[in-house]
Amino acid sequence: MITIFEKIQELEEIPSYSKHEQFVQGIINAIDERIISKGEALPSINVLIRELGFARETVMKGYRELISRGIVESKKRLGYFVANDDTEQTLKVALLMYLIDSFQEQFYRNFRTELGPNVHIDVFFHHGNITMFETMLDMIKGKYGVYVISPIPHPKTRYLLDALPTNKFIMFDRYEPLKGEFNYITQEFEQSTYRILAELADTIKKFDEMIFFHTPGSLDPVEIIKSFKKFTKDFAVNTRIVNEYEPGSVEKGKVYFTLDNSQIWRILKDCEAKQLEPGKDIGILSHNDEIVKEIIGGGITTYSADFSLMGKKVAQAVLKKERVQEVIPTVLIRRKSL
Repeated sequence: MITIFEKIQELEEIPSYSKHEQFVQGIINAIDERIISKGEALPSINVLIRELGFARETVMKGYRELISRGIVESKKRLGYFVANDDTEQTLKVALLMYLIDSFQEQFYRNFRTELGPNVHIDVFFHHGNITMFETMLDMIKGKYGVYVISPIPHPKTRYLLDALPTNKFIMFDRYEPLKGEFNYITQEFEQSTYRILAELADTIKKFDEMIFFHTPGSLDPVEIIKSFKKFTKDFAVNTRIVNEYEPGSVEKGKVYFTLDNSQIWRILKDCEAKQLEPGKDIGILSHNDEIVKEIIGGGITTYSADFSLMGKKVAQAVLKKERVQEVIPTVLIRRKSL
């Protein structure tokens, strides 16, 4: 019976192959020829060194590449195993997101398209729950070539993410500080929110009051709340923070600021019932732009990072495997509502 070692050794006859290429292609050939199948254990590093005469670094580098391509997985204290018998698969990516919202969809669609058809993506959602976040990380750790993760602002996050290899990790969407250098393509909330509110101050002051809907303990970035309070003080604007919009409570002379799309739809529904015109009788400001906000209610004023651009840039970082540390600009998009 032909062994894995023989499949690697037979490639010595190809002069253009380096030892590293012999190792990687030999393992792939062994899988393609069903010498070893998905879920089965591969030889240990020490056994491969003894049987092949390869340097330890050559074997370790070969296994690292096979893991990054999603063909092999490493199990702690157990060794290396065949993870995928589809050897045409060039890369296996774990994408851990907050949830599937319209702007997260923009990110995913562009991320998927930019990566191309040969990259496998498994998508997971943590819903801002730290227990679920930890469970997901434990489940995916050591099984993927790249980990693309939107982190949770929580004291445990740094500890959990520090366990991932930095060369295979890309943080996206929200930024959380970690130990040492790491890759990220994120948005920024605190300075951008204050800048946008300051730019809108004269318009906001034409109304009697600005109401910000925020539920304590929600997924709303705390930086936005902090900036809203600073803006209120610095610009002497009459404001309130309210947990949520009560149906039927829309009033003339108010500016409504919300991060929750469902509240915008309720406000617009009540405006129609009370014959109030957004941009004239009331104001509406929303976070995170999307196509429907260009149309509904004559157009909703938003401020947002470009999630389509973020998806493309994260995908490019995955493919190029280069160091990247970038903050996607947040821009104000003025429409009829404010």
